[in-house]
Amino acid sequence: MRLPVAKVFLSLLFGLIVVGSVMGGSRMLAQTAAPAAGASQADRIAALEKQNADNAALIAAAQTAGDNGWMLVSAALVLMMSGPGLALFYGGLVRKKNILGTMMQTFAMMAVITVLWALVTYSLAFGEGNAFIGGLHNMFLNGVGLAPDPKYAATIPLQTFMVYQLMFAIITPALITGAFAERMKFSAMLVFMVLWALFVYSPMAHMVWGKGGLLNAALGGRFPTLDFAGGTVVHVTSGVSALVTALYLGKRLGYPKVPMPPHSVVLSFIGACLLWVGWFGFNAGSALSSGTLATSAFVATHFGAAAAAIGWSVAEWIRQGKPSALGAISGAVAGLVAITPAAGFVTPMSALWIGLIAGVFCYFMVVKVKAAFGYDDSLDAFGVHGAGGTMGAILTGIFANSVINPIFGAGKATGLLEGNAHQLLNQIVGVAIAWSLSIVGTLIILFIVDKLIGLRVSEDDEREGLDLSQHGEEGYDWAH
Repeated sequence: MRLPVAKVFLSLLFGLIVVGSVMGGSRMLAQTAAPAAGASQADRIAALEKQNADNAALIAAAQTAGDNGWMLVSAALVLMMSGPGLALFYGGLVRKKNILGTMMQTFAMMAVITVLWALVTYSLAFGEGNAFIGGLHNMFLNGVGLAPDPKYAATIPLQTFMVYQLMFAIITPALITGAFAERMKFSAMLVFMVLWALFVYSPMAHMVWGKGGLLNAALGGRFPTLDFAGGTVVHVTSGVSALVTALYLGKRLGYPKVPMPPHSVVLSFIGACLLWVGWFGFNAGSALSSGTLATSAFVATHFGAAAAAIGWSVAEWIRQGKPSALGAISGAVAGLVAITPAAGFVTPMSALWIGLIAGVFCYFMVVKVKAAFGYDDSLDAFGVHGAGGTMGAILTGIFANSVINPIFGAGKATGLLEGNAHQLLNQIVGVAIAWSLSIVGTLIILFIVDKLIGLRVSEDDEREGLDLSQHGEEGYDWAH
């Protein structure tokens, strides 16, 4: 008897709780939804207006919290692309006597560029200035507070926007290190990168993304160039500067007669996978919100990388009879590079095309063009980033679709296939400016640094390796 009685008692108790909760909630809703009985018409209207205002404030606060949370996570993902992603990817590709020296170059950018950004380069890149460079009124982060700047991002604090853009400024010069791996002094690298960030990266970032920038498509630039997440700003500038640096420095001792295979493709494989994951923050984060545009960029990023990995691997399979792990990860990175300017402008199917084209094209640049001209781009920074970024920027002008991003206004065509042939010309102008600034700026900076402190390590130091000669330590205790 006790068990049925207990069941009945619990059922009644549960029913009373449910009924009480519903009735209590209804009374609370009625109290908040409507003014007290007997209130005047004016009081009722005022109460409803206040309720609407409170609801709007709550919705805005929720949107800000969601967008800000996504942007802080995206900033962390982009930083992960530098260390450990790029550090492992590049570190595995060099000989074991240079792994720490190579990884240290990327890590140094995480520290040095951060301080430089706070002091002056954020102001030069995103402060109000002219069509080519920002001003100095945001030096020392003056005026960069927790309130949003509607011209950049209306729903996140300006400091969030600032720190997110900082992560791009860190990885861009770090990409260049792949071209001069195993042969530049650490001291010369530091001076070169500081000057490069000031005189190449900052003006290019301002022209494409800054207020009043010559190439800014969102804010009415003279030549509106579609660059969602850094095809020209990051990859063309770093890749072309990498080529210039490799040519200026000359070849490594023994290149190309002495074999210089990667000492650990396993490390590079892990680094490439981290880059792929981090790239979602790089591209989808560039929506500067957690809305549907971020979703579109996320999908395009993944599809582009996958198609490029297949494209490179198939091309290598046809030419060499087997696909390599190094080829597959290189293809994925090439696809990520190429889809970067297009991520927020193209459909998933267009992203597949961009990735496939980029994978085959970058393989051709690395295997054929590099061999034909004989330059020593140690880790193929130009073949992947310079070539892939250029191809991606041009393909963006072809495949961009207003259904994904009506950046020029509702009902206006965006890319060539949609009917805006002029956009392809704008993309070429943007690429040409990025190439010109990178070539001229990098050459001048290299010349100055070379004359002041010298660029290359000595022959003895190069033979010994950067780990010992530049840092006095070794990456592996079994190196000898």
